[in-house]
Amino acid sequence: MDTLLRPTFKELDPAACHALLARNHVGRLAFAHGALVDVQPVHYVLSDGWIYGRISEGEKVQALAHNWRVAFEVDEIDGLFEWRSVVVHGGFYLLSPNGTPSEATRWQTALEAVRTLIPGSLTDQDPVPFRNKLFGVAIQQLTGRMATTSAD
Repeated sequence: MDTLLRPTFKELDPAACHALLARNHVGRLAFAHGALVDVQPVHYVLSDGWIYGRISEGEKVQALAHNWRVAFEVDEIDGLFEWRSVVVHGGFYLLSPNGTPSEATRWQTALEAVRTLIPGSLTDQDPVPFRNKLFGVAIQQLTGRMATTSAD
């Protein structure tokens, strides 16, 4: 007789959440856009409690200028009942090198972080030059869950 594998669901601790965010580089940014909630895939890098990435000018940037609260999600899926997921809630900040000294420093930190993923970012070697705006999401709340069928 086959044994029915029943999944167990567990919360991920903060260290496991940060580890999942650190080993992945594509996530989904969720934000309010008028009467809708939109979700967009983005490349990102986790660095010192911030998620850094790039976007292009357009409706997304305009929507985020009016409502800076966002959710960000990253999943690792190995099977129907073998997955891990992290959700970040935080503030979205469009970064600029021309702001206050602390804003310029945050922009430089974001650029250095993004260049660990795509070295030519914001240079003439940039593979996606239309993504010319750096952003940061300050992690304010971090939660994670997982499902597994293993006995561990």
